[in-house]
Amino acid sequence: MFNGESNHTVDSKGRLIIPTRFRDELGDEFKVTRGLDGCLFVFPIGEWQAFEEKLRELPLTQSNARRFTRFFVAGAQTCELDRQGRVLLPATLREFAGLDKDVVVTGMINRVEIWDKARWSQYNAEGDMDDIAEQMAQLGLNI
Repeated sequence: MFNGESNHTVDSKGRLIIPTRFRDELGDEFKVTRGLDGCLFVFPIGEWQAFEEKLRELPLTQSNARRFTRFFVAGAQTCELDRQGRVLLPATLREFAGLDKDVVVTGMINRVEIWDKARWSQYNAEGDMDDIAEQMAQLGLNI
């Protein structure tokens, strides 16, 4: 399970150090793709395969299902860590998420997210968490 957040930087070659606590669970190879809210999603291979299976079940006749699938699958890249625990993030994915230098790497239970630091701060400043908590309670998540 992934949790927590860490501040890091993307170097001039597009490499990012993955926090040590995430490396073992990510494994030698993992998938990086466009994520929701303007970040990148990083999936261990097993989690990616489970997600792909759910995408395969979506009806091809629905345009939103096709668009949703394309969003994640077309941008997906298999990546691996180098000996220093860095991943080379593809330029297209860095551009999508606005990753120039300062980033936040967050654990999200079954995946890791990579955010531009300013975007992460803005995202966390938006929305009233009390209102969101009420909506989650309506979905059956009670704290």
